[in-house]
Amino acid sequence: QVQLVESGGGSVQAGGSLRLSCVRSGYPYAGLCMGWFRQAPGQEREGVATIDSTGNTRYTESVKGRFTISEDNAKNTLYLQMNSLKSEETAMYYCAATFYCPSSRMLEDQIFTLWGQGTQVTVSS
Repeated sequence: QVQLVESGGGSVQAGGSLRLSCVRSGYPYAGLCMGWFRQAPGQEREGVATIDSTGNTRYTESVKGRFTISEDNAKNTLYLQMNSLKSEETAMYYCAATFYCPSSRMLEDQIFTLWGQGTQVTVSS
């Protein structure tokens, strides 16, 4: 059974940095499309950054230049480096995976079939 476990969330002041990690177990092969999503209270879940099996990445406009998604397949781990965090980015951050993600839909949560439990990120102003 494939599982995703996130870590690295926490509280940080605006302008600070955090690195989220997502460890994948039960599927020790590369080739998945992986992504980070976030959901703030009362808001819809939003795609933040995704990476497909060939290494292509996609970012939501508001995080470009500040966030970096990467993966270490040897460690079955996905990362999200978040710099210059803003208070409005306070949310629960989720790791997700799917076997196939068309480039035009890489930030759509509907195509992702496996989800972690989430890690909370709180950014204070």
